[in-house]
Amino acid sequence: MQLLGIIAFVVALLFSVMVHEFGHFIMAKHYGMRVSEFFLGFGTKIWSTVRGETEFGIKAIPAGGYCRIEGMSPSESIEGDERDFYRASGGRKLVVLGAGSFLHFVLGFVLLLILFMGVGTTQITSTIGEVSKCIPPATGSQLCSSTSALSPAKMAGLQAGDRIVSINGKQITNWSKDVEIIRNSAGKALVFGIDRSGQKLKSVGSSSAPDLEITITPATRIIAGKSIGFVGITNTFATVRSDPVTAVKESVTTTGSFITASVKSLISLPSKIPALWSQTVGDKPRDPNGLVGVVGVARVSGEAVGSSKLSLSERLATFILIIASLNFFVGIFNLLPILPLDGGHMAVAIADEIRAFFARLRGRKRPAAIDVAVLMPITMVVFVLLAGLTLLLLVADVVNPVNLNL
Repeated sequence: MQLLGIIAFVVALLFSVMVHEFGHFIMAKHYGMRVSEFFLGFGTKIWSTVRGETEFGIKAIPAGGYCRIEGMSPSESIEGDERDFYRASGGRKLVVLGAGSFLHFVLGFVLLLILFMGVGTTQITSTIGEVSKCIPPATGSQLCSSTSALSPAKMAGLQAGDRIVSINGKQITNWSKDVEIIRNSAGKALVFGIDRSGQKLKSVGSSSAPDLEITITPATRIIAGKSIGFVGITNTFATVRSDPVTAVKESVTTTGSFITASVKSLISLPSKIPALWSQTVGDKPRDPNGLVGVVGVARVSGEAVGSSKLSLSERLATFILIIASLNFFVGIFNLLPILPLDGGHMAVAIADEIRAFFARLRGRKRPAAIDVAVLMPITMVVFVLLAGLTLLLLVADVVNPVNLNL
């Protein structure tokens, strides 16, 4: 199963690369630019076919892919060809360059929708799994003694299997949030609507009423100097699939969280390199929250898919989350304003438009486009740094891999 997870990750990664390059391809063709090659992989050509003016194919090293748009810089231009990329307006350049990252975000969002609507996520439910016999002491043993007071749930007659459908008339929709009503109501009577043994709710007037209503006053427990309402129930977990509207909301929220986390990770990346080095050449354990390379993520994916501690739905959900988060990270990473990344080319396109704007203010003609080829020394420095980091991550993932103990 672990090998299956690694293979699934590689396939998902290559698909993400194709989606990224397709974004560049489709928008370049939309604006009439010439796309001469669209290849998955690098190195020796294994197979290819020509459709129109574009050669599509597969190369031997499955380490990415590329979409070759002609005329990326004046030095690559064919004289008189108005379809060259560098001749396009600044807006069109930005759309073509940003399309790859945009589709990474779209793919990540779609994966989250599939997760929330189709696979489901493990959530705490409002169904009672266990009823505490007593109110645990504030400190020391949590076991009941002869002097322990009965828990409010035990006194009220709540049972394992009861489903709490409302509290004080408020319908329970998300137990992880609605439970705060209990925690904030120490010493205050609450009316619990209970569905016992799976019985359906009865209709009363314009609202649904539970089969059983029980009044319970949460006991007061002092935890960290704060009064917390305590009833004495432990709720069950279950795989929950969201309706379409809820799934979209959850996907939007999760997308924002992933993007924020990706930005923070990129900002902190330089500061984590020394720790990565010591974890690679020293005896320090690998930090699960530190830098991880493609090999490491593949291994973690295999570990998640092959885990015997997780249910099938939990394994699939974990795998989808890994692939979705990877797409968001790669999308953000590609937008960094450094060559040879898409963001670097976008920065050059923006610089061209700024220069053109000031030229217009001075009544001068538009200056020649910045030749990206002239910036090759900077590009090579960045490439060497990225290649060095990639190699360090590869070694770290092999000699001292991340272990999630799944």
